[in-house]
Formats: sequence, C-alpha cells, structure tokens
Amino acid sequence: MSAPAITLLTDFGTADGYVAEMKGVLVCAAPAVPLLDMSHDVPPHDVEFARLTLARYWRRYPVGTVHMVVVDPGVGSDRAAIAIASDGRFLVGPDNGVLSPALFALDARAVSLPINQHASPTFHGRDVFAPAAASLACGVALDELGEPLSDPVRRRTPQAVRRLDGAIDGEVLTIDRFGNALTNLLVRDVEMVLLELGGPSRQFRLVRTYADARPGEGVALIGSNGFLELAVRDGSAAQLFTLRRGDRVTVIQQQR
Repeated sequence: MSAPAITLLTDFGTADGYVAEMKGVLVCAAPAVPLLDMSHDVPPHDVEFARLTLARYWRRYPVGTVHMVVVDPGVGSDRAAIAIASDGRFLVGPDNGVLSPALFALDARAVSLPINQHASPTFHGRDVFAPAAASLACGVALDELGEPLSDPVRRRTPQAVRRLDGAIDGEVLTIDRFGNALTNLLVRDVEMVLLELGGPSRQFRLVRTYADARPGEGVALIGSNGFLELAVRDGSAAQLFTLRRGDRVTVIQQQR
C-alpha cells in the first residue's frame, strides 16, 4: 500500500530546478503517491527555521505520510543521512537536527541511510533522500533502508525560565513573514504584559486576534501554536521593535 503523500520542505526556492529534479526522482519511483509542497522558501541553510516549520505540521498529515526535509548546509560531509519512523509517519533528511520534532515521540526509530558511490556529494536531496522517501511511500520497511541509529541529532526549543519575582524570561524563536515575533513564552489569563526587550519595558495589551489591535499598535497575543507572540497591526513587530531570533523577552504579568 502506498503512502497518502510525500511532503517536501526545502530551502531550494523554485527558480533553479533543484526541486524539479527531486520531484522527477519521486514521480518515477512512486508514481501513485501525491507530492505536496510545504515550502521551498526556508531561508538558505536555516536548519532551526526548518525545524520549527516541520514541528507545526508533521503530525497533522495522515498516518503513513512521508515527510522529506532538505535543509542541509553540511551536505557531503560526515553528517549522517537518516530516515525516521515516528507516530505512524516517516521522515527523511539530514541528521543535523532538522527532523528533531519527530525524534521526541516515544516510538521514534531512526536508521542511517547508505550513501552510494554514485550519489552527488552536493545533492543528497536528489540522490539519497528522494529514493529513500519513495521507498517508504511504496511500503518498504524502515529497517530495510539502513542500519539502526541510536543517537541522531536532537535540537530542543529552549524553555522559558520563571524568576523568583514571578517574571518570565524567554526569547524570540523566529520571525514569520508578517514580522510577528514568535516566542517560547506561555502566558495565560492576563490583561497586560510588560515586556523587556533589551531596553526599557514596554506595555503591550494582550489581545485575542490581530484585528483587536489598532492600526500600527504593538500587541501581544497567543498564537496558533499556543505561545506568546508580538505583533503590530498592519505592520511588522520585528522592524518596529528591532527584533531578531534569540532576543531575550522578559514578561512581567499584570493579572486581570
């Protein structure tokens, strides 16, 4: 039985033909399996951005789905190529932490994929990952693809830290395309948050939706992933407040 789909997440863009080459391999090897583009606009070499992107969607697809992720600045080096079975889904990509969201499931298993002598050292997406993804999609067992790997690279999202005075220290995890700053802060049942953004504290209303803000107003809200984010109505919080990934954000909660 073939997989419901193979999904693709890369930093290749779509102008150069790299994605098309991988799709050619997949279509030839697994012609009955749909190919779904998640994104090819991951910033070049940005493993952390890709990891967080994968975390949002990999479990939302049907059991049996094969997720292929190629954000691989170490291609051709001694980093392993891996395939994973986790929570009924499969994932294929480089062993650089990009597949970490699936590695923390209790039933996760990983194998190291062989890299044959004909594989291009600069294009494992086409020559290693695509054939492995197609095999999994066509029903080949994970253990038939390679040797068990006991210690794949695992990247973790840093946890926010609560101070003795009740304030919470977190950080900006990523900036989305709207300029919203997504953090690792869990904040509930507050009306206002005071945020220290590396300088004087700023007060942000905690709103339910972006539309609840006034045009140009900076607000805080709980995003769709359950964590606090900073946004500006009809603008960019990242630009207005000069925010970047890794910036510390301290929340002082003012209760209702």
